Amino acid sequence: QKATSSESSQEKKSQHTEEAIFYMNCRAAYLTVLKSSLENIKSKEQLSLVLQQAGRNPSRETVNKYWTSQTTTLNFDDFCTILKKEKPAIKTELHEAFGKIDTDKAGYILHDELYKILTTRGEKMTEDEVSAIIRQADFNCSGKLDYNKFCDLYVTTSEQCCKAAREKLEVDSRWRQQQFGSQAETSPEGITLPVSKPSPRISRKTDHKLAPTKGESRTPSRPSSAPSCKASISTTLSMGASSNRNTKLMEPDTMKEWQCAQSKGCFYLEEDGEIISHKYKLHLPQRSTVCITIKPFNVRQGEGKSCHWLSVDTALYILKENETQENLQLVSFTEKQNKEVFGWKGELGSGVYWLLPFTTGCRLKKVKPQITGEAKLVYRDDGELALTKEFRAALLDIFETIDLDGNGLLSLEEYNFFELRTSGEKCDEEAWAVCKENFDMKRNELTRQGFMDLNLMEANDRGGDPHDLWVTLLSLGYNKALEMTEACPFIIDIYAEKCKPRIKAIYLEAGSWQLNRAICRSVLNKGEAQVMDGCENVIVYTHKAGRRITSVIENKSENKVIIHVNNKQSKNCLSNRGLTVFAVEVAPKSMMVSQHVMPLNEQEEWLYNCVHSLL
Repeated sequence: QKATSSESSQEKKSQHTEEAIFYMNCRAAYLTVLKSSLENIKSKEQLSLVLQQAGRNPSRETVNKYWTSQTTTLNFDDFCTILKKEKPAIKTELHEAFGKIDTDKAGYILHDELYKILTTRGEKMTEDEVSAIIRQADFNCSGKLDYNKFCDLYVTTSEQCCKAAREKLEVDSRWRQQQFGSQAETSPEGITLPVSKPSPRISRKTDHKLAPTKGESRTPSRPSSAPSCKASISTTLSMGASSNRNTKLMEPDTMKEWQCAQSKGCFYLEEDGEIISHKYKLHLPQRSTVCITIKPFNVRQGEGKSCHWLSVDTALYILKENETQENLQLVSFTEKQNKEVFGWKGELGSGVYWLLPFTTGCRLKKVKPQITGEAKLVYRDDGELALTKEFRAALLDIFETIDLDGNGLLSLEEYNFFELRTSGEKCDEEAWAVCKENFDMKRNELTRQGFMDLNLMEANDRGGDPHDLWVTLLSLGYNKALEMTEACPFIIDIYAEKCKPRIKAIYLEAGSWQLNRAICRSVLNKGEAQVMDGCENVIVYTHKAGRRITSVIENKSENKVIIHVNNKQSKNCLSNRGLTVFAVEVAPKSMMVSQHVMPLNEQEEWLYNCVHSLL
């Protein structure tokens, strides 16, 4: 066990180091072209230039992929996301490309042949561009291009670009202090490493124990020094390991006669790290005391596979529908915690309510894949295609997750949520009727066996090629080992004392402005407010709900403000931002979430120490 623990620790340290280097290179390249990592890329030319400074050689097609007709600017986080997707060409790849042209394996290509290829194929080059390549003496001689030398020079030049950008960053101390929206100087504890917009990538290194502070305490104070800031606020919360108290959400004996409604749902991670989930409407026919809970849903995983999502934090925001959907009023949210269950109990009047699930992104986040192989999905049995045992088990788990009402059947509405997630399209009534003719159904709903047969038909349609099956699995949060790592199924229970509640899933989408406003409003209502000294129009609110701390910045002024956020002194913490030091821009007369923070290890003490400073 010690050996396993040591290996795991080394892997985490290694991953931490790799990501630290990656973000240092991102920042160095960005600041070679732009004055600050708060400044946005404003043109295709700038995008191409910063990519080149990061050792990439982007084609017009690559640039156009990220700078579309709708693009006006790209920020530093967008740039980091692009660099993750656009890997630098390596020497072996270049050799392979040239090798396809050099069929005789002579090690060179005639200029005439090169000219013909570069001006007629793929992204066509101009005569002048080809001539510029041919004139380079380093790898041209006697009418031939020595592609071995060319590859060496290409890789060397790419490395030199990165090195020059890093050296420039290190020499200029002013740039070294610009840590906003980018990688801060690495701290051995707590919150580290930036990522693309909503996608946190967190260091799990936490080898330090806290001082023996019991219970919880809050200490607002001015920081000792903030030379580049006008005003600042420091917030400290010391949380003991024993502060994970179980809060009584409901009294089972008194609720036995209460009526219940239930629905499942799921959080899914998008490629860019954004989180989408189901959204619900709750109907109450009359005023009643209700208890609403949400928790991760424990579907079966194959033997030896861990249920990563069970540690994901969940919450539910309850909004009252008035005359229009645009005017939803925050009622409350599930802030009481009992182990993995979050809940709220109170009285609701008759009417329609929206239930908006939420997770901070502290624990449901993109992770670096460490899977070397790929699970087998189908096989041939006497010439007939069949689903493997592992794939069938995964499909059963998927069925349990998308069967929102838990009746063991898939209605057309439930199936369409699945289709929207996996293909972006809906199944209409006519297509559903065709399914009914070909697959097992009961009461016009698809059975488990019907769902299995549907996937087998898809495999047969592709002649056993599992590509489309993998598209489905990956979009539902599975990795190549058939583990659900980028999704979190959850289950919602609603108990009402005096009436039968009804819950229905309406959308499957990313967090809306209604949800963001509800989060901010809940923190303003329940959190502790701190006004910045010397700037009374900027207020930072901090609220602890269960094992989650959320801070919100309110800007009451007529001008936008930029707030520098420093988490360096936090210990044993995970932030949804994934940053040690960053900056946020708050528009005039508005409020926004600064960050959500949770303990890295819930069995240990943790310290939230955050300094918000006005630039």
